[in-house]
Amino acid sequence: MIGAQALIGSLVSAGVDTCFMNPGTSEMHFVAALDAVPEMRGILALFEGVAAGAADGYARIAGRPAAVLLHLGPGLANGLANLHNARRARSPVVAIVGGHATGHARYDSPLQSDIEALARTVSGWVRTCGTTRDLTQDAMRAVDAARRGQIATLVLPADVSWSDGAAIAAPRPAPSPQPADAGQVKVIAGLLAPDAARSAGLARSARSARSEGSARSEGSARSAGLARSAGSAGSAGLARSAGSAAMLLLGGTALTERGLAAASRISAATGARLLAETFPARMEVGAGIPAVNRLAYLAERAEAQLTGLDHLILAGAQAPVSFFGYPGRPSDLVPAGCTVVVLAEADQDAETALEQLADQIAAETPPVLARAARTAVPPGPLTASTLASAIAASLPEHAIVSDEANTSGAALPQALACASRHTLLTLTGGAIGQGLPVATGAAVAAPDRPVLALEADGSALYTIQALWTQAREQLNVTTVLLNNAAYAILRMELARTAAGEAGQRASRMLDLSDPTPNFAEISNGMGVPATRVHLAEDLDQALRRAYAEPGPHLIEAIMSR
Repeated sequence: MIGAQALIGSLVSAGVDTCFMNPGTSEMHFVAALDAVPEMRGILALFEGVAAGAADGYARIAGRPAAVLLHLGPGLANGLANLHNARRARSPVVAIVGGHATGHARYDSPLQSDIEALARTVSGWVRTCGTTRDLTQDAMRAVDAARRGQIATLVLPADVSWSDGAAIAAPRPAPSPQPADAGQVKVIAGLLAPDAARSAGLARSARSARSEGSARSEGSARSAGLARSAGSAGSAGLARSAGSAAMLLLGGTALTERGLAAASRISAATGARLLAETFPARMEVGAGIPAVNRLAYLAERAEAQLTGLDHLILAGAQAPVSFFGYPGRPSDLVPAGCTVVVLAEADQDAETALEQLADQIAAETPPVLARAARTAVPPGPLTASTLASAIAASLPEHAIVSDEANTSGAALPQALACASRHTLLTLTGGAIGQGLPVATGAAVAAPDRPVLALEADGSALYTIQALWTQAREQLNVTTVLLNNAAYAILRMELARTAAGEAGQRASRMLDLSDPTPNFAEISNGMGVPATRVHLAEDLDQALRRAYAEPGPHLIEAIMSR
């Protein structure tokens, strides 16, 4: 069997049956083999950034790896921004990058590059397959690595793909979630215990756990200088005194329904505050789910959310830092004097750790669930507030929301907290151009669920080609394209970085007018029917019509400036 056919058959046997791709000459045998293995669904994207982002969105919703096929080093380079976002989301992605035939590489032809060096910037596992005989075993190693929440890149030389001698490899067992430290759960139970007597008893348990060697070392710390070990948490000095303030910062698997319910029980029983990471890979939101605010993007607002804390407990999240360095402002957002303690690392089973903690200190306490609250959409021009109202009022049950609204979406989190229950996907790595591809991949993974993409105009221009893929695959994606004809977030950042007032020439670098893109026309040209709206009530009606019809739609929302 030729290598490419055996590779695809092995991937399918391991549960990787969807491949987003933008192939070239070196990948032609892979493409041809799709007919020999019809169980593999190949989905064409017109740009590598779309293919990479779609694989990310698919993996977040399906909970299993997607594959992405890219052409040599330049193709991989075009996909790096969204592979960066996928890495930050801990999405399981198998990246297959075609390489020149091994005998051709030494001639340094125009497309020759160091593929492995590029791949290592985003990948946790990288390998170039040397022989057709080893190809399928290398593929199973890649799938195994991806299942651990990382990008696994397999470089596939063209001759390895076209040569005979490969056999389909048996899949490896899926890895079990990494458990959190049971001793650390006891430590934090002692820290949060709602009464002094219980606190003392649980603190003794924590000290005992530490003496048995179950405490986490300071090597697990994410920020230098912060005490995060179980031993320091279990010491008498960390016992929570009356009036001290604690917060659970939630990320990763802590933001599932199970994780949020357990965190809510803990909060209700102990008074500990709850906060989610700024840009979660996947978070359950809406009626019937505990409402948890997210850490603010703006550093000064995040500092206000964290002020007064004595203890910050990390459950699947990292210690908070500002997105950028600003003149005269600290990068570390943890308040002075606040102790940071790890309940579960990002690669550990945070939802089970939270349930164990809740069972210890909140056994009789139910979670506090958000109630549905549908309000009328205020009529008039589209502003951040009226946009949020229209989105929340019309959102179908169990929708998937890919949010890259950026500045225009400032009011969305509050409005969506009491909307119909939905799954939220956000811009994990900060590299814009994620929203449309992630929505595309999510729709492939869950064809029975409506998908809403909230997309800022500047970000949309990075990966607008995703609309073509949505049209070709007839995906149920409704895109609301928020057109304010500006890089509004950069206008804001100009002031926050103390760079001075924007002069005439600088202002042109932050503006998308003259000419202003007509996204409705672009969408129609890509095969996605589109309409333009200026008023909130019109957006509400356009959304309801789009959700009622199968296939993709785009609504260009002209925002008031």
